[in-house]
Amino acid sequence: MAIDEGMAHLLRRDLAGEAITEKKMFGGLCFLLNGNMVSGTMKTSALFRVGKVNDAAALAIPGVYAMVQRGQAMAGFVELATKDCADDRRRAVLSGMALAYARTLPPK
Repeated sequence: MAIDEGMAHLLRRDLAGEAITEKKMFGGLCFLLNGNMVSGTMKTSALFRVGKVNDAAALAIPGVYAMVQRGQAMAGFVELATKDCADDRRRAVLSGMALAYARTLPPK
C-alpha cells in the first residue's frame, strides 16, 4: 500500500522538534518516540495512540472514532478520517495527547 505522503507531512509537522523515528507498519507509516508509537497514517485516516486514560477525551473530539481490529475496539488507539485531518487544531490536540502518552512509556 502506498503511504499517504500528504498525511505523513501533516503528522511530521505536528511532531516537529521531537526525537521521532518513522517505521512502516499497519500498511502505513508510523511515528515513534523512543520506540513507542505516537501516530501514523492509515488507508483512510490518521491513527493516534492516546492511551486508555485518554480514550474518552479523544473520542469526544468531533470526527474521532475508536480503532477497530477484528471487530474489537482497540483501547487507547483512535483514528481521525483523512478529510478531518485538514483541521490543524483537532489533529494537534490528538498529536499532543499521543505524545504525552508516549512520554509515559519506557523506551524500547
